[in-house]
Amino acid sequence: MGWFSALVVFVVSWWMVLLAVLPVGVRSQHEDYDPTDGTDPGAPQNAELKKKAIWATIGATGITIVVFLIAISGLVQPPDVQW
Repeated sequence: MGWFSALVVFVVSWWMVLLAVLPVGVRSQHEDYDPTDGTDPGAPQNAELKKKAIWATIGATGITIVVFLIAISGLVQPPDVQW
């Protein structure tokens, strides 16, 4: 696995993990009974995006390491394509 392939795996897995952790722990203004005037009641009260970006980075790093180890172990071989 080259560096570009590893970068692609990291970026794709980072977005997948981020989209998976975005709804975790989010409470809407409606649930907290403290809506701000002029906003949607379903808007999040505190999304904690920095914390979720850190978790996405940790998860994507783990996924990239697993994919890298599978690639160098030879468990999965790319198909022989005749160009």
